[in-house]
Amino acid sequence: METFVQLVVNGLGKGAVFALLALGFVIIFKATEVVNFAHGSLVLFGGYLVVTLRDSIGWAGAAIVGVVGAGLLALVVERLLLSRSKLADPFSLALLTIGVDVIVTEEIVRRLGVSLPFIGDAWDAKPIQVGGITLFRTHLVALVVATVLITLFFLAFRYSNWGIAMRAQAENKEAAALVGIRSGRVTATAWLVAGLLAGVAVLFIATQDFSGAGLSRGTHSIALAAFPAAILGGLDSTAGAVAGGITVGLVDALATHYVSFAFAKSAVFLVMLVVLVVRPSGLFGTRETTRV
Repeated sequence: METFVQLVVNGLGKGAVFALLALGFVIIFKATEVVNFAHGSLVLFGGYLVVTLRDSIGWAGAAIVGVVGAGLLALVVERLLLSRSKLADPFSLALLTIGVDVIVTEEIVRRLGVSLPFIGDAWDAKPIQVGGITLFRTHLVALVVATVLITLFFLAFRYSNWGIAMRAQAENKEAAALVGIRSGRVTATAWLVAGLLAGVAVLFIATQDFSGAGLSRGTHSIALAAFPAAILGGLDSTAGAVAGGITVGLVDALATHYVSFAFAKSAVFLVMLVVLVVRPSGLFGTRETTRV
């Protein structure tokens, strides 16, 4: 029983990080109907800035620069590429993000070389003993940070002018434009917020507790595991992103312990497939209705 409780708590910590990443997918999709396959490269870019700058400005300063840098890269991608392709359909823009992802990822991997640095120096590899339960400090910090950020996001999404504008644009883009909502500003802000969340997520992903490996191509692969989390919860549902992220974290933790590490990666996609068979729009996604 103690082992199960330990796995659940640590799984919730992992799931909180996946929830941050899944929120990034959903925010961009709601604003643009584009699936951002460059999300993994935003994670890598933020982590690379932390690794590069932490010796000169300290870990805390480098972490701030990394988070902001990931947000700004997302904003640059949107402003310089996607916003200039307004006539392109969402599928073409999704392919465009794949190109961005390959370019950014390969350049960062080239710069890292053979080094696989951990970047969670503030809390990495410091387990906490509670009775007979071993809890990883990284997962606990991730759970607290993600809870705070997700709460702030939902408050802003519900009550701020930006949140109202985004919900209106997601509901009906043409009607939103008619009442004065500036689509470009909403879209740019969505990409910026998604990038900031990716920058926060990498502070936990590239740690010994979370992945057992430092910043590398594997970090990119872990970040993309948030995509099935977004699909599982519903690609147009912010609440679904959180639910999907938590589900992926729990499935990963439980499957790793009770089956194997290799199977855990497949288990996440198996759960996604089962959910999609039952509910093609995801757990909380909006069902499309078509008149015939």
